Amino acid sequence: MTEALTRELESLASAARDYDARHRRIPKISWPEGTRIAVNFTADFDAMLLRRLMNEPPMQLAKGEFGGRVGIWRLIELFDSHGIQATIFTPGRIRELYPDALRAAHASGHEIADHMWEHRVPKDPRLELDHLQKTGAALSEITRKMPVGTRSDHSLGLLKREGFIYTSHECADHLPFYLRDESGANEMLNLPFHYAIDDAMFYSFSWLGSGNAAQRITDTDRVMDMWWEAFLQQYHAGGYLNVCLHPFVSGRAQRIDMLDRLITRMKALPGVWMPSCESVARHILATHP
Repeated sequence: MTEALTRELESLASAARDYDARHRRIPKISWPEGTRIAVNFTADFDAMLLRRLMNEPPMQLAKGEFGGRVGIWRLIELFDSHGIQATIFTPGRIRELYPDALRAAHASGHEIADHMWEHRVPKDPRLELDHLQKTGAALSEITRKMPVGTRSDHSLGLLKREGFIYTSHECADHLPFYLRDESGANEMLNLPFHYAIDDAMFYSFSWLGSGNAAQRITDTDRVMDMWWEAFLQQYHAGGYLNVCLHPFVSGRAQRIDMLDRLITRMKALPGVWMPSCESVARHILATHP
């Protein structure tokens, strides 16, 4: 092995150790008595905002509109029928576009959480703060409280200063874990989700400008089988699952039907807890500080 290659490998190993040091794992989470697994059902309710930012064509924008006009209402009805406390991660500008849907979600007891102002985090720190505060103000008009959770890559230091207690953005572990920023400070709880349990990865046609080779419209039964297996593995391990849905994706009738069957099957097992992300976060912060 050459000296240059040795230095490169040492540099990579050092970078890996530094990155790993930013994550503080919880080997075994103590769930509430009688609970074997916590399942968070989350919805990224961004409608057409990301499509607008990417200057996508009208048909893509129409998909986003379906999420605001139809899909979100079907998901709220589904969650309510099963007594699930879901978490709706939504950009602040959705308050302008679909306020009635947010009011309905809040009235049903679902958590309304941050998903950026218009589905992007500005690089300028002052503008980032402006976006985060505008989102908080917009959502608190609906809920009468500031959001405490986010699905974004907002800087952890800023989130902590603004009163946030958790993020749901990283996926470095299958259980909730604590995450620090690059300075090693500003530790915050992360509730991980993974694209394997994200509806957009299976049901999206022309997703984010992808070409024909990347198109995917997966059969709902296949998705149900994969998600059930993921749930069952975590159930036996005494773990955690974060299901990421999009109203414009899973709001389609056949996909709502699949989710209904999946949730019914999950609930048939003892010890399945389906709270909001905030409830999970507050429990972990109290029991595993």
